[in-house]
Amino acid sequence: MKSRLEELFKTTLRAELHKELGVGNVMQVPAISKIVLNVGVKEAVQDSKAVNTVKEIIDQIAGQYSAKTLAKKSIAGFKLREGMPIGVMVTLRGNKMYHFLDKLINVVLPAVRDFQGVKTTFDGQGNYNLGLKDWMVFPEVDYDKTDKSRGMNITIHTTTRDDKHALELLKKFKMPFQKNVRG
Repeated sequence: MKSRLEELFKTTLRAELHKELGVGNVMQVPAISKIVLNVGVKEAVQDSKAVNTVKEIIDQIAGQYSAKTLAKKSIAGFKLREGMPIGVMVTLRGNKMYHFLDKLINVVLPAVRDFQGVKTTFDGQGNYNLGLKDWMVFPEVDYDKTDKSRGMNITIHTTTRDDKHALELLKKFKMPFQKNVRG
């Protein structure tokens, strides 16, 4: 079953973006290629089971299995050894990616405390990074089964290298960006 956002993109948003951005070919219209969720677990150095509990919750949030990330270098000051699991990440593509984006925009971000919108800063390559301080805003997280609140990074990769085109794409998906903030 196709996601609501995927259907919307293929039927109307792609044509609207083609006109607005003035790209020559419909294949040059920006699209979302993948979404990556990443959680670092600093307690994994002392407690190796901490990564497993985080992995279970990320599996529920993403709707698919995640992978443990391993330390690339040993750092004696942090008691970290090369190859130790220190985080969890998952890459979403296709239908699951659109379902997650729909849930993020319409359920999760409005549930964030004192939410004023997300920043409009991109990485210069057309990709958007969003950091959440608390994963308890996801409806899949059970308060009783989690040992503590954790933050997570969400990266939305697009097919364009232009940040302005990527911004217009996410605006079409109704991403709640901040209003003009002076400062």
